[in-house]
Amino acid sequence: DGAMDVPKDPMHVAWYVSGTLPGETGSAAIAGHKDWWQGASAVFKDLHTLKPGDTISVQDDKGTMVSFIVREIQTYAADADATDVFTSTDGTAHLNLITCIGTWDKDAKQYSDRLVVFADKAVE
Repeated sequence: DGAMDVPKDPMHVAWYVSGTLPGETGSAAIAGHKDWWQGASAVFKDLHTLKPGDTISVQDDKGTMVSFIVREIQTYAADADATDVFTSTDGTAHLNLITCIGTWDKDAKQYSDRLVVFADKAVE
């Protein structure tokens, strides 16, 4: 249905397959959990510590590494329109990392907000 799934394992990430691959023109979106059942840590537990200017490197299944520079960090409500996380029309390559933050809603079984780190492909 075009919606991004979430990882089934706390140490794995989910890549939005309808988007681009990291390093290709457009916005590659990757989501990961910040925590897990009973307080266990997850792959994006420290995502909130990134700041503009930090470098993020992504390695594909063939061992190729692509680096990105953090441009900005934004918070979205869980039900907000976040189209800009998944699309780009500026002709450059972006990486957008997504995790949950805020307060846990036990009825909805999700956090109230999403933290998105927007990064641009580093100049080689």
